[in-house]
Amino acid sequence: MPAKLDEASQHTPESHDMIQGTLEMLILKTLALEPMHGYGVALRIEQISQGVFRVNPGSLLPALSRMERAGRARSEWRATENNRRAKYYMLTAKGHKALAAETKQWHRQTAAISRILEA
Repeated sequence: MPAKLDEASQHTPESHDMIQGTLEMLILKTLALEPMHGYGVALRIEQISQGVFRVNPGSLLPALSRMERAGRARSEWRATENNRRAKYYMLTAKGHKALAAETKQWHRQTAAISRILEA
């Protein structure tokens, strides 16, 4: 199921829905940059995608939990920039390996899709 949009968004060709299966890959990549809390992950994905993807907490938090259970990420409580307590997530060695594998698979799939669209 695609990551959900902000409730105010309309479903248009400019939709902010993610392609199924990409949310965890984008989270892995974001956490590879630096450890961060959930809101920071969502904000970074939106910033780097230039607003194309917006991840709501209802999609993000379950994905982070799945990644922790799978051993791809771990978390610890830290103080934020605003001196609030937040759960920070960081990649494990298993998470780095998963990111490399998923990135390779993504490139294979998008190249195949491009070939089909250009046929």
